[in-house]
Amino acid sequence: MFDHPMPRTFQNRFSTQYRCYSVSMLAGPNDRSDVEKGGKIIMPPSALDQLSRLNITYPMLFKLTNKNSDRMTHCGVLEFVADEGICYLPHWMMQNLLLEEGGLVQVESVNLMVATYSKFQPQSPDFLDITNPKAVLENALRNFACLTTGDVVAINYNEKIYELRVMETKPDKAVSIIECDMNVDFDAPLGYKEPERCYKAPEEPTAFTGSGNRLDGKKKGIEPSPVPIDPSDIKRGIPNYEYKVGRITFIRNSRPLPRKTTEDEDSEFIAFSGEGKSLRKKGGRKL
Repeated sequence: MFDHPMPRTFQNRFSTQYRCYSVSMLAGPNDRSDVEKGGKIIMPPSALDQLSRLNITYPMLFKLTNKNSDRMTHCGVLEFVADEGICYLPHWMMQNLLLEEGGLVQVESVNLMVATYSKFQPQSPDFLDITNPKAVLENALRNFACLTTGDVVAINYNEKIYELRVMETKPDKAVSIIECDMNVDFDAPLGYKEPERCYKAPEEPTAFTGSGNRLDGKKKGIEPSPVPIDPSDIKRGIPNYEYKVGRITFIRNSRPLPRKTTEDEDSEFIAFSGEGKSLRKKGGRKL
């Protein structure tokens, strides 16, 4: 068992040192891979006992500092089940702090402002292969309690680890992201290159130079042979036999008028001169 100092308080502030280990070193039958997917640590029960006596603002947030490298980050707490004098950190957090297994880390309680904006830079262009990277990141940040500018956080998606650097946070360099309305933005991934665009000058249109085909299947350039016309198929106009020079007459009838003969021209109209007959029988009674 490692020697460990008792937690100290300064003006209702929790501050102590722990030896830190990655989650894979946590003893027990339960799989704690969920700790690797977020930004929270596991602390010993004595820390909870000391925090409960202080006027600590919830949610509990902590500042982690490696005094040997002067590196620091911020986190939340997931559980208080670690052995005394030990705390368990996600692997990406130990990398940010430049901590080895069993290294000393200073843990202090802090109050952080609520985040309103954050910008991330994927550390690999592979992050662009995700269909909706913003939705994936927002879902992964539910396992985080706070963000620190300069940290490289790791998220797990489809059994693959993606690392993203926190480029900017507002309104402060360290912010709480618990129950907040935060706008998320992205920088171009590290090592990403814009695809080259080749500009081609528009070509002048050229006339069609190929050979054409006739729709009737015949070869181009061969005149069709004339078809003999039967005289009976030729429709002639209706002659006007009464045509006189200087006058044009349009015949409306479809049939020609009968031609007058000499006998018709000499005959004159004669009125009826016969004897009339009554339709009533003779000797009948007159009404």
